[in-house]
Amino acid sequence: MNRRPEVSAREATELLRRLVEIPSESCHEAALARYLVGRLRQWGFTASLDPAGNVVGELDRGPGPTVLLLAHMDTAPGTPRVRCTDGRLYGRGTVDAKGPLAAMVCAAVNAHAFRGRLCLVAAVEEETPGSRGATELVRRGHRPDALIIGEPSGVDTVVLGYKGRLDLRYDVRCPAAHPTSPEPRATELAVLAWRSLLDVLGPTSHFAFDRPGVTLTRLNADLTTASAHLTVRTPPGFDADSCAEALRQRVGRGEVSVVHAVPACRVRRTDPVVRALTRAIRAQNLPPRAKVKTATSDMNTVSEHWKVPMATYGPGDSRLDHTEDEHIVLSEYHRSISILSEALTALPASLSPDRAWAATDGRLS
Repeated sequence: MNRRPEVSAREATELLRRLVEIPSESCHEAALARYLVGRLRQWGFTASLDPAGNVVGELDRGPGPTVLLLAHMDTAPGTPRVRCTDGRLYGRGTVDAKGPLAAMVCAAVNAHAFRGRLCLVAAVEEETPGSRGATELVRRGHRPDALIIGEPSGVDTVVLGYKGRLDLRYDVRCPAAHPTSPEPRATELAVLAWRSLLDVLGPTSHFAFDRPGVTLTRLNADLTTASAHLTVRTPPGFDADSCAEALRQRVGRGEVSVVHAVPACRVRRTDPVVRALTRAIRAQNLPPRAKVKTATSDMNTVSEHWKVPMATYGPGDSRLDHTEDEHIVLSEYHRSISILSEALTALPASLSPDRAWAATDGRLS
């Protein structure tokens, strides 16, 4: 009788450290992808790369629903030194989002009682506008029956939703003129565009989920040419097209273009995935919490197209994302593996029996 694979705490730590040691800044994930494909195969996954460069792994454990575990393997720029000190692993991606990704890998292997198909995707380019990895999954039509997004929520917390994102660009050119000419300069028009966007949006906040938050992310300007990049974190129900058109009307000159737009997303506390994770957290003698976040994730991208049970969960403190002090507490990382494994085991029984699992092919590879 073949012994089923089991990921030990030591192996889980080694996996995470190796993922963090391999650089994988957005658009440069190939080396990490090759390593992860090999590691997944060692643990019994059918694993390969899809056309976007996503790592796609599957564990077929008999009749039942298809549950997708989706985390990203790309990171923001920066190379803080990888080291393990006082029960903490430091390095780029430990929190965002290699910690959640590694926890999902280990939990999938260890969830032996799960019945159905477990699919794991390590996506590319989540940190860039467009989320090419998640967009490729949607494009190929591989809708699962339930979905867990791997992002740092904290070991005791389930994320119910994220603000949306609207990326705008304002470009303008002005004829050369003497500095004393009364005609507006490109620099002045770029400032006008920024102020006009603030007027269009009204009260803004980067902390409130129900208000837009706006950032001037880039400005290149002189007297004759200017280019401004403007990012709006959008609340539920926000009309991105109307916002862009209102800005065009206010600035008059120049061109306002929509670079990227994704709506806000949110699920209820009664969602089957939320419930499964909440019960698993409680089983670890932790008081479960739920929250919404003012950033975006691949949950925004897929929820626009897949109306299936979903939630976000993963170890790590998101306040450390992209910082030089990025690190994860290893005891919490190990605990999150147990939580995910237990949630996965319980999830199939809570999904709607109306779906004809056996009649559909949810394979991602």
